[in-house]
Order: sequence, then C-alpha cells, then structure tokens
Amino acid sequence: MSRDVSACNSYNYGDAMYWDTRYVQEAESGSFDWYQRYSSLRPFIRKYISPNSRVLMVGCGNAVISEDMVKDSYEDIMNIDISSVAIELMRKKNEGIPQLKYMKMDVRDMSFFPDDSFDSVIDKGTLDSLMCGTDAPISASQMLGEVSRLLKPGGVYMLITYGDPTVRMLHINRPVYNWKIELYIIPRPGFERPDGSTASKSIFEPVPITEKGLLPPDYVYEDPDSHFVYVCKKIDEISDDGAFKEENEIIII
Repeated sequence: MSRDVSACNSYNYGDAMYWDTRYVQEAESGSFDWYQRYSSLRPFIRKYISPNSRVLMVGCGNAVISEDMVKDSYEDIMNIDISSVAIELMRKKNEGIPQLKYMKMDVRDMSFFPDDSFDSVIDKGTLDSLMCGTDAPISASQMLGEVSRLLKPGGVYMLITYGDPTVRMLHINRPVYNWKIELYIIPRPGFERPDGSTASKSIFEPVPITEKGLLPPDYVYEDPDSHFVYVCKKIDEISDDGAFKEENEIIII
C-alpha cells in the first residue's frame, strides 16, 4: 500500500468545509505545524530562498512557519488558505506584522495573482491534502500548474511532503512545469538513530535520483517514516541548442 493511500482516511482534505470546521474546533488549542517545524527546515529554506524574496505560502492553515521566517529576516510572505476561518484567525493574530499578508484562496485557482508573481512558493502538506480529496490527480494538476505559472524564472517551489518519489514524481516531474528537481530526505521529528548505527548520509545533501526521478533500487531509508523535501527550480528558458539555461548553470538534455 502506498503512503498516499495509507495516510488518507474518510475525511475530504480538499474540502473547505472540513478545514473550516477543524479550525473552529482548534481555535483554542493554538497553532499546528504539519510534519516539520521551521527550525528543521531552515537550512533548506535559507539555501534556496533569500530573505528579500517574495514568498507564497500555500495552505498556510494556522502554522507558525511564516511567523518564524519573519523572525529570521524574511520580508514578504503572502499566506493563502481555502479556509476563511484559518485566514481570519491568522490575520487577527498577526495584524501587527506587516511582512505577513493573508488571503482566502483555493490553490487550484490563484488567478488573482498575475504570472511570475513570486520568487518562491512553499508547500508544507497542501499537495498531500489534495491527494486525499476527491478528483485528486485533477486537483494536483490544477494546483501545480498554478504554482508553475506564478513562479518567476529561476524561482523555487519547495514541497515538504510524506510522499516518496513513487507517488510524487509522477505529479511534479512533468515537462510542462519546466522544473529542475532536487530531493532531500529528512527524518521525522524526534527520530533517533538506533544504537550502533553507522549511517553516514547527510540530510543536507541532495539524494541521487534516477532519470525517471526515482530513488536508486538499493536506497535504504534511515527512518521508514521520513519526510521528503522536493526543491523544484523553474528553468529560465530553453536555448537554441536544446539546453536548459539557469542562472548559474546549463544542463544539457
């Protein structure tokens, strides 16, 4: 059974009503960050996203990652969510922080924003939510198409997910999005290496992937419940000789 199937239940995570109800129920319990907190993601975010970038946080919910990024010198973060309850809660909570803006919006239709509006897009669990909703492949395609449209050339879509390459690459690794993808695998919070472990892999180095975007057949997970960070960089253009041109390199195809 794939982790997409095993992680989903009877709730429709792609439905606004579900999230409105959930955020009303959680209003008194405070914020909740899916998967990883900013402290764990900071090395990746700082590597690929500069503090003066215009950032779009899709499916922001009531997480504090945007607030933590502002504390870490990030200057311009637009937060969107399908839940009006979450948006109003966070707008009120952070009304004194001008670097944070909030707007109710469905990630499958972000036509409010013109093309090339953002330097980076961060997604911590939002694509996963759509994959647990109705018409999941269509919803994923709509969202990812919008993300690609909104990214400036050279911009980065950072996807933090429980989905391994067998279930995520078929959605994100499509030529129409014009992305070069790097993959990182990080253990879940609280994971401890077993005594006697001789693992030497650094989580801060990209994991080698095959031409099809999959892990090598002999790859062994240090933590079976790891999270995955896909860094999708939008290619600037395609040159006359058929090479993808980026800001600092050329990748021959």
